[in-house]
Amino acid sequence: MVTVSARRQQRGKSAPGWKLFGKVPPRENLPKDSKIIQQEYEARTGRMYKPPPPSTRRKNIEFEPLSTTALILEDRPANLPAKSVEEALRHRQEYDEMVAEAKKREIKEAHKRKKIMRERFKQEDNIASAMVIWINEILPNWEGMRATRRVRELWWQGLPPSVRGKVWSLAVGNELNITPELYEIFLSRAKERWKSFSETNSENDVEDVSASVADREASLELIKLDISRTFPSLYIFQKGGPYHDLLHSVLGAYTCYRPDVGYVQGMSFIAAVLILNLEEADAFIAFANLLNKPCQLAFFRVDHSMMLKYFAAFEVFFEENLPKLFLHFKSYSLTPDIYLIDWIFTLYSKSLPLDLACRVWDVFCRDGEEFLFRTGLGILRLYEDILLQMDFIHIAQFLTKLPEDITSEKLFSCIAAIQMQNSNKKWAQVFASLMKDNKEGDKNHSPALKS
Repeated sequence: MVTVSARRQQRGKSAPGWKLFGKVPPRENLPKDSKIIQQEYEARTGRMYKPPPPSTRRKNIEFEPLSTTALILEDRPANLPAKSVEEALRHRQEYDEMVAEAKKREIKEAHKRKKIMRERFKQEDNIASAMVIWINEILPNWEGMRATRRVRELWWQGLPPSVRGKVWSLAVGNELNITPELYEIFLSRAKERWKSFSETNSENDVEDVSASVADREASLELIKLDISRTFPSLYIFQKGGPYHDLLHSVLGAYTCYRPDVGYVQGMSFIAAVLILNLEEADAFIAFANLLNKPCQLAFFRVDHSMMLKYFAAFEVFFEENLPKLFLHFKSYSLTPDIYLIDWIFTLYSKSLPLDLACRVWDVFCRDGEEFLFRTGLGILRLYEDILLQMDFIHIAQFLTKLPEDITSEKLFSCIAAIQMQNSNKKWAQVFASLMKDNKEGDKNHSPALKS
């Protein structure tokens, strides 16, 4: 019988050694079983193989200790001094405290989740019950009930999504007497204009100095650019999205319907919110009538004189409600146009979370333009303590991009605390007096609007 050493010598003669970057010839013998390898090792060394001793880890724990837990609970390695009894007890106590704190946090989070779920269920129940009231009682008797105290209080709480579009349409009205057929006519004109624009690629028309500002802003390229920036996180208005063409149609039809106004940046957000709540023709009708309101018309036509009067009226109630913040803004010469223009242009749909913006729209449709400025004061009240610590640049940046975690409960609580009354004069009376007094409007002018 051939010995192990003999076999090793024979294999060494027949097979070349390992070569760096070389090709190893295939092995003739099949891989050996682990037991055979163990037997060969024992025969060669004359020693029996001893398996490693079983782990000394405790078996009464439900998990493998990791990180800090391991340092606290596990015994030290054999080459280190063992823990003293006092140290072991201290580590055990620290571990128990860590577990207790973790359980407290878990229980607290569980209670928080339950509270959120309870509030959500309560809100859903309220919406469901309110929807029944709106559908069965209020909408069938709209003219007789819209101004009642009960309806106004229900309105303040927010409209159910299922009736929101209908209530908005009724509240905004249709003073312009636009019909769905008229919308189709202006949409056809818009499509012809776009077709002509794309075929001729009329760059000269856009650059022509004799072309009006409205015509330039009504260009297809500007509308396309604005649509791509409208609620980008929703993706539904982006190219290829389900509402992209619809939004494009409403905006294009409006530029043909009101060439004196044309397309102005910010309109896409208003049209998008309406499209999310109304059918196409109804959205256009509401859009055109909404933009025909005095405040919106003044801003979208960039009527500086009217805008200054709105800013002056806003500052009257700003000083009345938030005198400390008002003086802080004055010390930095921070005028309302810096933050109000974007809020008013988009009716807060760009500045606030969409669901919160829709609730602002609900009450705006109830109270009119006054509520837009009351909402602005509510935002300033909500963040007053933060704004008082900021300088001009940081205030402007903060109000341009409001925190995303703003909630409807906190904001509407602050809005409710704003009193739209100054020396026994309400918003409409204050604004009317400013309209009569041109000098007062000039004194409260905003430097940013001079240019």
